[in-house]
Amino acid sequence: MKTTLLFCFFSCTLSFTNGQTNKREAAVKKQIQAMINSWNRHDFSDMKNYTTADVDWVNIVGMWWKGREEVRYAHQAFHNTMFKNVDVDIKSVTVRFVNKKTAVAHIITYYGEFTSPGGNKMGNTNDIATLVYVKKKGKWLLTAGENVTVNDAAQQHDPVKEIHR
Repeated sequence: MKTTLLFCFFSCTLSFTNGQTNKREAAVKKQIQAMINSWNRHDFSDMKNYTTADVDWVNIVGMWWKGREEVRYAHQAFHNTMFKNVDVDIKSVTVRFVNKKTAVAHIITYYGEFTSPGGNKMGNTNDIATLVYVKKKGKWLLTAGENVTVNDAAQQHDPVKEIHR
């Protein structure tokens, strides 16, 4: 009888824990989607709804923007020019919780073609972003992010892939 009760207790606890993780993951993914929606609308005026005031962003070419106003301004400036007709599609999202109030997400996205300020044709690539979320006042907010282009040619030389063969 004790074994049965103990099994039921642990099963219920595990179910509750998994349910809580799923709810937290869904909440983080909702905030990721809000960021993607801003990108695809080419309007970042709602950034306060999904970022902390002290958010940092390192973009694909190493520009480091500090604070929500810089991050918002820079994103909007590029969307008024080279990204004004470029949408992004999410290919995958993974979320890992560091603790109850911190999550790290990795998103792989596909960007259409655009012309850089230097006149180079770019895009039509997959990018990967690392996003750090913190829970503040019951809401998951982006506090740091960085994105890089996935270099397909370099992928074949990734030494970690040897481990998984």
